[in-house]
Amino acid sequence: ESHFRASEEHELEAVGKKAWDNPVYNGSPSTSLKIQAIYNPKSILENPYENFEEVGYPLPYQEKQNKAVDGKTSPFLKCCFYIFRGIRGLWGTTLTENTAENRELYVKTTLRELLVYIVFLVDICLLTYGMTSSNAYYYTKVMSELFLQTSTDGRVSFQSIGSMADFWVYAQGPLLDNLYWTKWYNNESLAAHGTQSYIYYENLLLGVPRMRQLKVKNNSCVVHDDFKEEISGCYDVYSEDKEERVSFGLINGTAWRYHSEEELSGSSHWGRLTTYSGGGYYIDLKLTREESAEALKVLKEKLWLDRGTRVVFIDFSVYNANINLFCILRLVVEFPATGGAIPSWQIRTVKLIRYVSAWDFFIVACEIVFCVFIFYYVVEEILELRIHKLQYFTSIWNILDVVVILLSIVAIGFHIFRTIEVNRLLGELLKHPNTYADFEFLAFWQTQYNNMNAVNLFFAWIKIFKYISFNKTMTQLSSTLARCAKDILGFAIMFFIVFFAYAQLGYLLFGTQVENFSTFVKCIFTQFRIILGDFDYNSIDNANRVLGPIYFVTYVFFVFFVLLNMFLAIINDTYSEVKEELSSQKDELQLSDILKQSYNRTLMRLKLKKERISDVQKALQNGTKELDFEDFKNSLKELGHADHEITAAFSRFDKDGNHILDEEEQQQMKHDLEAKRVALNTEIENLGKSYGDNNLDENLTYVEARNNHANKASWVSKEEFQVLLQRVLQLEQSINSIGSKIDAVVSKLDVLERNKLKRKDLLGKP
Repeated sequence: ESHFRASEEHELEAVGKKAWDNPVYNGSPSTSLKIQAIYNPKSILENPYENFEEVGYPLPYQEKQNKAVDGKTSPFLKCCFYIFRGIRGLWGTTLTENTAENRELYVKTTLRELLVYIVFLVDICLLTYGMTSSNAYYYTKVMSELFLQTSTDGRVSFQSIGSMADFWVYAQGPLLDNLYWTKWYNNESLAAHGTQSYIYYENLLLGVPRMRQLKVKNNSCVVHDDFKEEISGCYDVYSEDKEERVSFGLINGTAWRYHSEEELSGSSHWGRLTTYSGGGYYIDLKLTREESAEALKVLKEKLWLDRGTRVVFIDFSVYNANINLFCILRLVVEFPATGGAIPSWQIRTVKLIRYVSAWDFFIVACEIVFCVFIFYYVVEEILELRIHKLQYFTSIWNILDVVVILLSIVAIGFHIFRTIEVNRLLGELLKHPNTYADFEFLAFWQTQYNNMNAVNLFFAWIKIFKYISFNKTMTQLSSTLARCAKDILGFAIMFFIVFFAYAQLGYLLFGTQVENFSTFVKCIFTQFRIILGDFDYNSIDNANRVLGPIYFVTYVFFVFFVLLNMFLAIINDTYSEVKEELSSQKDELQLSDILKQSYNRTLMRLKLKKERISDVQKALQNGTKELDFEDFKNSLKELGHADHEITAAFSRFDKDGNHILDEEEQQQMKHDLEAKRVALNTEIENLGKSYGDNNLDENLTYVEARNNHANKASWVSKEEFQVLLQRVLQLEQSINSIGSKIDAVVSKLDVLERNKLKRKDLLGKP
């Protein structure tokens, strides 16, 4: 009896028996899954000797599309069409392709994206590390030890400056000694280098150093009436609106006249106490030590530094040709309104001249590749944005893509600007060697450029999670964070209420005596350090012997033992839930499955190829000197081969075209077949070794493949399969419904059984 309705039977009769094949179909698809049949009316292998790899044929809609293109367009337009389609395929991603209903296509597309991105990541790593040098740290260390720690005859070093008097001692002694190297260690003259200074005999002092100060106006603050008779002037803390801009002293040089930030082409500086502008009163030292010492002597005698001075900058640059690095130094001495002096420094070791060595020219090639990748990803993001519109920005990975691309474009622009600007500055310096070489601006932006590249590289590494998320194991981190985001947000509010309460308490209790609590920002970082076990309890105890221990003990108890463990508990519970859910989910098509399927198909083709060669060899083993085509054909047809396969094999060795293989032609065929058989055996053995012997038993055997090939006539068409698929899905839903009802009945029976046992227990009690 037929299981189909009359309409369905009529539909099956109308379809016919066109062959179709879907060898990758596995498992019960969902109702939304679309099965694309592979139309293949030809045999899998047309010729056992040629084109064994070409076993795939275009899909039906592709074949129609190709025919339409071939029939309606000129050869030139056809060529352009295929070229455009090939180029368009370069930007095929999971967002531009329809991968929602095809898990295999999704995995393959993601894998291709991952491989391309790994090449990009390697390139950006080479670029980033190519801009740095292992010598940069040692160069910075040498310069800092020389100018910060060195003192002449036991006098003041830069780090020990504590007053204006100490500053002049350092400036007239260790500073000049370290800037001007005119003799070798055996006191021989360095006259061979002219007037130029070579610090440590290797580092060329570029131009001359510059000393600059900023002052505040007198009466910039108010003195209380009770002290006006004793205190004649008032100089406030530094701010740009209270900056002194009038000339003073000798008034006949740059050291005594104010120059704005624009005139000096300077930039602001973030000091220990506040931020200072790029203007002020400055003096450029000379090319020789004697002339510079005389200039500093005049400044000291004429009281260049006074009560209004708030900061002094000493700027100079050196270049080491051995390692092709610039070192731009800025020594800063701040004179707070409280009196005294606070020294600080800024040493930037950067590589401003890029292309010198062979490694640098290799980096040039990497830069070109990097620009190509950026163009590739810009086009990719434009295509994705055109398809998904504003929905594109709902994914954090897409936003990260945009950030990486924007940072990369900015880096390329700055790289071009830096190269042009360095060439300009060096050109001016060579023309005027006795002027100040202002590399501070370039060094600052080169440092920011390096920082930007560091952040960009960090984001580039994090972006790998986007491409490995097709594996459920790799999604545990993102799933855990997404699941517990609300809980962590609620916990963070509670945590920071307590945290900031303790920060304000610590600032008010210890801010006047402990450096780590001197500002509110320092209090915040100090409390984070306490959580990590880095703290100075003695300073807290000495600042307040009663409230200090109470503050410390209660903070450690509430924040470290209670709140921090609550945070860890939230993470642990959420991770356990996510891991349990992932383990209970049905396994989807993974990368290993794709590789295994490729291996199975390759092995199947090789075995089919080998067996067909064996069949032809059997047909040749008749012992006759001449083999007729009909005998050859009948022998192979008994083994299941198609007519066109037999004809192609025979015609290849029938040189004279008489439909008879003589003895020489048979020997040639046997020789070729034996060579191919040996080569196939070797290839199959190598394939098995590369894949692993444990997996060979799971592969598709040759007998199964041959039976499938021989029974193609019994396969159903695509339309028939759609009808059968609907029936199977309906049957599956019915089975699921029945299973649910059976589970409910079993549950009720369990409840009744437990109640029955309870009643027996109650009745059995005395």
